[in-house]
Amino acid sequence: MKKNAEVVIIGGGVVGCATAYYLAKRGIKDVIVLESSDSIGHGGSSRNGGGVRQSGRDVRELPYAIYAVENMWPTLSEELGVDVEYYQKGNLRLGKTEAHLDKLNNLASNARALGLDMNVIDGKEVKEICPYLSDEIIGASWCPTDGHANPMLTTLAYYKRALELGVRFYTKAKVNALKKIKGKVRQIIMEDGEVLEGETIIVAAGYESRYITRTIGIDIPMTRYFEEALVTELQPHMFDIMLGTADADFYGHQAQHGSFVFGSESGLEDAIDMSPQELRTNSLTVSAGCRAIMGYIPRLADAKIVRTWGGWLDDCYDGVPVISKVEEAPGLIIACGFTGHGFGTAPSVGLMLSQMTAGEDTIVDISSLNYNRFKSMR
Repeated sequence: MKKNAEVVIIGGGVVGCATAYYLAKRGIKDVIVLESSDSIGHGGSSRNGGGVRQSGRDVRELPYAIYAVENMWPTLSEELGVDVEYYQKGNLRLGKTEAHLDKLNNLASNARALGLDMNVIDGKEVKEICPYLSDEIIGASWCPTDGHANPMLTTLAYYKRALELGVRFYTKAKVNALKKIKGKVRQIIMEDGEVLEGETIIVAAGYESRYITRTIGIDIPMTRYFEEALVTELQPHMFDIMLGTADADFYGHQAQHGSFVFGSESGLEDAIDMSPQELRTNSLTVSAGCRAIMGYIPRLADAKIVRTWGGWLDDCYDGVPVISKVEEAPGLIIACGFTGHGFGTAPSVGLMLSQMTAGEDTIVDISSLNYNRFKSMR
């Protein structure tokens, strides 16, 4: 293993790989990426439903989500030389009650204030866009510029291109601690005691980021949350849009080859008693997701499930990520706490992290995502 680099990225997920690529693309090729597991994209980057959405986001996320959709996703397959299966066919967020519509109208109003084309439509318009949905749906938010992509292909495409540009990747490379030298975050202490050094250290390791940054007194208020996904057997082609619900009990789309890919929540995830190393799904939560899907897409009631999987995501205290340098830790950049929203914005986040490393202004203002927001005002 190389012992030092201009930039060391901790975390080999889609954000880490995208950051490595954009750094190398701009000429900063002395980059090391450390991944604690034995494979790139092993965490949430490959264990999500592939949504590339702007709708339904916190207003603090929306500017860079919009930037990614308008300027990066449409040409990403061509740029990376891999078909990442990006489809921009729109996103319906479905509702069955007036309370659902109140929630959707609030989301749409906030989004339109920032320039996003997002409106709430009635049940008749929903069925015109997607006739396969339940008659119980009374309305939905509709964002025609949303879409979806393949998470694994996207992550590995960034990895492949970064590797070709000279970035060094190391798997089974678990970080135990960071260390300051003369007030600057400079060293990385590995699990086996080996010491690496970097001029800039970027921590993008999901929930593990909290353990790593805590070793130098930087504590990010987030918890670990288990989310699950499933894939159905092949189905006749029904639609290319992305689906979600007002209560966020499932989301997903039909993949290019015909299977449906869904992520789901049951409300019981906080009660799951598993170690972070376990990635098995839970019978209570998967069955709840299936019931929700059948309630909105009756045609799938008899579809067989080919496989299920799960993964741990980093759930930030206020629902949006920390993407920032840290005043009391020069040399450190944090990118974590994405709260299940990280895949679709990975291109713009990776670009912004490369800009921050180079000392440039980011493509959009992300000052509201600074770590400083958690400093006590009492």
